[in-house]
Amino acid sequence: MEIVLISLFLATLMPILAKAPLALEMHKLKGYDNRNPRQQQDQLQGFGARCKAAHYNSFEALIMYIPGALAVVAVDAVTQLTEYYAMGFVFARFCYLLMYWLDQHVLRSLFWGVGFIISLLMLWQAMAMVATW
Repeated sequence: MEIVLISLFLATLMPILAKAPLALEMHKLKGYDNRNPRQQQDQLQGFGARCKAAHYNSFEALIMYIPGALAVVAVDAVTQLTEYYAMGFVFARFCYLLMYWLDQHVLRSLFWGVGFIISLLMLWQAMAMVATW
């Protein structure tokens, strides 16, 4: 169970990790506009725009992953397989960020797909456990 909980912690930190290069790119424009950060982000192009998209997508991925991870914990369905899923999700999402920053769109999409499938598999594992009750 500890690995699944650690994966939740790391997945929760992922949007903050993704924000770091975005903030640096925003600062390059004319200094970081803390009054209107979203408007400033809309002005970014190239690497900065990819940083913005990666940051936003990190929140979207978190919303997909949390239900499955919490479900396997709640119904006591944590197995070695779900721990592999948890580690795989964090790895896939980190690789996703790197591929976004490096403008590797095909690999980025591949890692996105892996994370999405893992999110579904976690939910499936929890549902399978409940079905055996």
